Amino acid sequence: MTQQTAAGRKRGFWDDVRKNRTMLLMLAPAVLFFLLFAYVPMAGIVLAFKQFNYDGGVFGSPWNGLDNFKFFFDSGDAWRVTRNTALYNIAFIVVNNVLQIFAAILLFEAAGKWFRKIAQTIMFLPYFISWVVVGAIAYNLFNFDVGTINMLRQGLGMEPVDIYNTSAYWPFILVAVSAWKTLGYGMVMYLAAITGIDTEMYEAAEIDGANIFQRIWKITLPNLMPTVIILVLLAIGNIFRGDFGMFYNMVGNNGLLFASTDVIDTFVFRSLTTSNEIGMSAAAGFYQSVLGFATIMFANYAVRKYDKDRALF
Repeated sequence: MTQQTAAGRKRGFWDDVRKNRTMLLMLAPAVLFFLLFAYVPMAGIVLAFKQFNYDGGVFGSPWNGLDNFKFFFDSGDAWRVTRNTALYNIAFIVVNNVLQIFAAILLFEAAGKWFRKIAQTIMFLPYFISWVVVGAIAYNLFNFDVGTINMLRQGLGMEPVDIYNTSAYWPFILVAVSAWKTLGYGMVMYLAAITGIDTEMYEAAEIDGANIFQRIWKITLPNLMPTVIILVLLAIGNIFRGDFGMFYNMVGNNGLLFASTDVIDTFVFRSLTTSNEIGMSAAAGFYQSVLGFATIMFANYAVRKYDKDRALF
């Protein structure tokens, strides 16, 4: 009886594979991508616990326990880059989502069809601009000698501002640039969620005398909450992972700005390229991954306690 059940289960599995072979074939490239670029490289995590040398390679180098982690924390940079990474990502999550929701609601309520299409295209365009180009635009705006901002200030009789040598300006600049670049992409997702709301609710509210602000507050925002929670949970999983392209191309290797702009990703890159600290870089990367995993687990647990139907798992 047990053998018959196992045989039937086995036949059922291969029957499902044959039945869904087209969809499985379409899924294969994505599975292969993550297998090659996400799971196979995880074997290199052993470098965090080794004293790397080129003779032994990744697996032949001698073990050194937690020395790489001690070196990372004793360097004095661990707290700074962790703090910067977390605070920047929290600011990105809050500011970007608020602006994206506002823009989506504004476009949804806009009367003109052509205005909606043109505005959506204009807001989406920055998402496709490379961070290299954005960094060049920022340099031409903020340069002390020939930057647009300082040229305008001098034309108005004001003193120029040395932005690239003053770290206090950069948290505001980076948050503003991130919001500008991602506004269109996030807005599209929220706009899709809004258009999926049953229009009969809006019609019933309008008949009952609800104005536009009441409809937004009582219908649109509550129905957007599942989408908001999912997107925020996914963003929280990367709260300790900085956008390397943004930080590196906006700031580069300007040591005067590291106090307020250095994140874990740029610190790891710089450790590899300038000091060749392969073991410490691997330890910092492992530390980053553990923090990200713990954060997403805690956030998902908190959402499950509030409403388990809105949790990721």
